[in-house]
Amino acid sequence: MGLFDFLRGRKKEPANPFAPPLPVRTGAPASPRADGAGKSATELARRLGMTEPQLRAIKVAYTPFDIPKRSGRRRRILAPSPELKNVQRTILRRILPRLRAHPAVTGFERGHSIVTNALHHARQAVVVRIDLVEFFPSTSARRIRAYFARIGWDPAAAELLTNLCTFDKGLPQGAPTSPRLSNLVNWELDTRLEHLADRFGARYTRYADDLTFSFETDDTIAVHTLIGRAKLVVESCGYRMHMKRKLHIRRRHQRQEVTGLVVNDGPRLPRQTRRWLRAVEHRTRTGGQTTLTPAQLAGWRALVHMVQTQSQPKPPD
Repeated sequence: MGLFDFLRGRKKEPANPFAPPLPVRTGAPASPRADGAGKSATELARRLGMTEPQLRAIKVAYTPFDIPKRSGRRRRILAPSPELKNVQRTILRRILPRLRAHPAVTGFERGHSIVTNALHHARQAVVVRIDLVEFFPSTSARRIRAYFARIGWDPAAAELLTNLCTFDKGLPQGAPTSPRLSNLVNWELDTRLEHLADRFGARYTRYADDLTFSFETDDTIAVHTLIGRAKLVVESCGYRMHMKRKLHIRRRHQRQEVTGLVVNDGPRLPRQTRRWLRAVEHRTRTGGQTTLTPAQLAGWRALVHMVQTQSQPKPPD
């Protein structure tokens, strides 16, 4: 079976895709025990390679700064202090790696990339992209604490982990742990959106705050009904959708773009980017000056190689 066929998977054909969505089992970890039993803060410190007093002494400190977005707006980043960032990276390596996110999640998950995300939506009649507003800050500390309790940490350890991984009642955009935690705690969101997509014969993936739905057939009523239902699901899970500026509906005669890649005929870099890179490579070969450093050019070459290799279907077994 080729990679594209594997990613596409089998479709369910519901009798009535416009019927109200059915309750679903989220597959999320079980609720915490009522007696509060679980792994202790001492065990948490041991797994992180320090004593409990050392762990509790870590100060939660962030430095805010802004970076430009492609839209011309600014994105606020919260950079953790070196000490805090080191602990967050250790949490990411030793506490979070084996926990399971929903299969529809492709961002910041092992074995996935912008290419594997785009592959789900290649050669489709309609591609719908939706951004969530303030995704990381809207993922509340309360939900993070409840998640740590569900996976087996006692109240003290769950509170300590939450304090180390959240800021101002949400996930800070800039902490190493935020992308992974946002994937783990949103199993219900992804399950409900995937079930919604199945009811309309669509495909669904999420890459961080980017939701993508794609349809094999161009049914305007189905597309707009799904968007409306998705909005209700997103809001019930504590988020908001960009309904104007960042809601994109693209058909086959338009450029369909998913996580920065054009998917009309298979994932590839946009034509303008490919032409620019060819010009840069030509100037590099002929001794001309470019605006890229050697490290930046190497990064672009690695991206091109990743797109070319990961977008190719695997030979059948």
